[in-house]
Amino acid sequence: MQWLMTILHVDTVAELWWVLFGLSAQLMFTARFLLQWIASERAKNSVMPVAFWYFSLAGGVMLLIYALYRKDPVFVLGQALGVVIYVRNLWLIYANRRADNALSD
Repeated sequence: MQWLMTILHVDTVAELWWVLFGLSAQLMFTARFLLQWIASERAKNSVMPVAFWYFSLAGGVMLLIYALYRKDPVFVLGQALGVVIYVRNLWLIYANRRADNALSD
């Protein structure tokens, strides 16, 4: 574990876990772009699958937690706004689905 702490420039095991959490958050956030790209390639059209917003929300919340831990106000503000946008998009998607279902009944 010491080699990993050296590579990541951390001094404590607790800090190592926070950096690993931050890295996994960034990977979650990055996965949304891969998901969107694959979905668009399959459809031969630019599409935004619902899972994109779930990955965005999960990665955004995780990065927000990490930013709060790091006490970085710029990072916190950027992630907080994103989380609101991701939740709103999911809200709109499900509101439209409910409306569509009500029309088809």
